[in-house]
Amino acid sequence: MLIDDTDRRILRHLLSEPGLATADLAERAGVTAATCWRRLERLAEGGILRGQHAVVDWRALGWAVEVSLRFTLDKTNPRAFDEFLDAARNVPEVIEIQTFLGRVDVRLNVIARDMGHYQEVYRDRILTLPHIADIESLMLVSTIKDSGSLPL
Repeated sequence: MLIDDTDRRILRHLLSEPGLATADLAERAGVTAATCWRRLERLAEGGILRGQHAVVDWRALGWAVEVSLRFTLDKTNPRAFDEFLDAARNVPEVIEIQTFLGRVDVRLNVIARDMGHYQEVYRDRILTLPHIADIESLMLVSTIKDSGSLPL
């Protein structure tokens, strides 16, 4: 889908302030509210806008530990990926699942209330996932940049 400068302006403002009402977004982008609404609909239909969602600060809710787990799977079983991913989806503390090409096959982002809770989740839910050949753990210390903005 091709986008023009007006679409880019709308996207820039939407990314910087996702909670803007359509009328306010339109004003900042220099178009009418009706034009802005039509363009947002077109961007959604074209797959550029995939939806809007709330960003929850897990730490503010008492989830103090975040760990990125990188898995290499035992691929001797042709269903290893599917079975691993199906099981990982059922772990409530897993907030993100990504697959990769390369040395790492899958990355899970896991949250826990504290280190004791993480240890419980790791032993009882993570280590029991099927087809694990290797795990590498990276504990999040701080997030320096977490931006969905693009150079539009």
